Amino acid sequence: MNLFERLYDEQEDVKVQFIGFTTEKARYDFGIVYTNMFFGKPLVVCMQTGRSTLMCAEEAENVEDIMKVFQIHCEDEAKDLSLFFSKKLPTMSFEAQY
Repeated sequence: MNLFERLYDEQEDVKVQFIGFTTEKARYDFGIVYTNMFFGKPLVVCMQTGRSTLMCAEEAENVEDIMKVFQIHCEDEAKDLSLFFSKKLPTMSFEAQY
C-alpha cells in the first residue's frame, strides 16, 4: 500500500550563510539557506531555537510575522530583525502559487 504521494525529491548544492549579531536587547544567530527550491526564497533558521521560515525581503517588512515565526515578544526587537532581513534577503516578485 502506498500511503504517500511524492511531491518532490530534489538534491542541490546550496549556499549557506551564518550570521551572528547583537542588538541593544538580544543576541541572534541565523543560518540563511539560499536555494533554487521554493521559487528561490531563502530558508531562514534561528540557530538558537531551531525556528525557521521561508522569507524574502518584502515579507521581512511584516513585523507581526517576524514576531510570530521567531516567537519574539518585544516589538522593538522584531523591528530590528525586520530591518536586518529587509536589507539582507533578496526581493521576490512573483504571484502566489495557491
